[in-house]
Amino acid sequence: MKNIRLLFVVLFFWATSSIFAQKTAKVKQFPSVAIGAGILSFNGDIGNGADLSSLSKIRAGYNFTIEQRIGKYLAISFNGLYGKLSDSERTKDRSLNFESEIMQGDLNIVLHFDNDLIFSRTSVFAPYLFVGIGYLKFNPHGDLTDKNNIKYNYWSDGTIHDRAESDPLASTSIIIQRDYTYETKLVDSVNSYGRSSLTVPIGGGFNLKILNSLSVNIGATYYLSFSDWIDNFKEGKNDKYIFANVSIQYNFGKEKEESNPIYNHVDFSALEKLDNDADGVNDADDKCPGTPKDIKVNERGCPDDNDEDGIPDYLDKELMTKINAIVDEQGVTITDKMIADKQNQFDSLATERSQLFNENPSLSYLKNVEAASTETRKSNPAAANSIPYAIRTADLNNDGFISTEEITSAIDMFLQGESNFTVEKLNDLIDFFFEQ
Repeated sequence: MKNIRLLFVVLFFWATSSIFAQKTAKVKQFPSVAIGAGILSFNGDIGNGADLSSLSKIRAGYNFTIEQRIGKYLAISFNGLYGKLSDSERTKDRSLNFESEIMQGDLNIVLHFDNDLIFSRTSVFAPYLFVGIGYLKFNPHGDLTDKNNIKYNYWSDGTIHDRAESDPLASTSIIIQRDYTYETKLVDSVNSYGRSSLTVPIGGGFNLKILNSLSVNIGATYYLSFSDWIDNFKEGKNDKYIFANVSIQYNFGKEKEESNPIYNHVDFSALEKLDNDADGVNDADDKCPGTPKDIKVNERGCPDDNDEDGIPDYLDKELMTKINAIVDEQGVTITDKMIADKQNQFDSLATERSQLFNENPSLSYLKNVEAASTETRKSNPAAANSIPYAIRTADLNNDGFISTEEITSAIDMFLQGESNFTVEKLNDLIDFFFEQ
């Protein structure tokens, strides 16, 4: 018992120091509540002989637990236990039995292994160990008489009679059966013992997390009592008992993750108020970031567009475009004549280049030109930066080389009015392709 007390004191001071060491941790948690049921098994002075049945000592128990986690490793829990302890013994020398209703309350320090060191904090499987101090109340009763209040007399042949085997009228006795009703309060004829005791609970188990706030708790507790009278029989060491249980645990609230020290000096409230284009609308709400200075914007941070053609008024060269009209990048309506003019320009371009393609109709020729240019760029890296500025936007992949695909793309965008290329620029682009 001295070793047990020493163990408890050491664990208590170790846990206390750990709690204070973690005061700087920024993990805030709400308590959890668990309700469960299980079986109680007694280990005392009765039952050491020829036991009537291995199940005679098994009784039901019910527990209620409140736990507050502290940091990543530790928790403090209060556990309440209600149930019954029982055992019986039938030997040549004695026949004893008892059943005691118990009420137990204990305060425990819990070591959790889902601490991001052994198991992840989000692990479905979360083991734990605990030790504590408790207070037990017990009240042993015995099954000494049957339902007719006839005392049990145990005979050497294993039967129970209404008369003692040594009674002169034993031949007239009748066999009776135990009713397993523990009706008689047990007392010791010599000692008047107290019916309460301190206990040391030691146990462990694991949580199976099935939902964010709900888990199944499977565990077992070994109770070391400071009394040898739970079974109303004092012989040897103090009594002990085991409680194995399954409970449903509910965790209130949500865990707040520990803050990252990297961001300790970041003013997040100031970030929310940033307005880089100074248009009066915070960046977080600005749908049109980068608006030029002194341009009037709406509540979304976008410049006015009165004709709703998609071009803001400060860039719009035609402020009153008709509804649903197709416009260019300057907000000017694209007419059929403009499309026809561009088509004629392109036809002129096509005529100008037709002789070249007639002389070299095979696409393989362009591929050969492209391959030769690639080899040139490899041998002369400086050539990658030789594209004239006016046609550099045609280099879509920014590799310093104009490919056949990029020429095709430039012509398509020109016909669709989606680029600022002109016929002259397209001519320059094609000239550059053959020269690169």
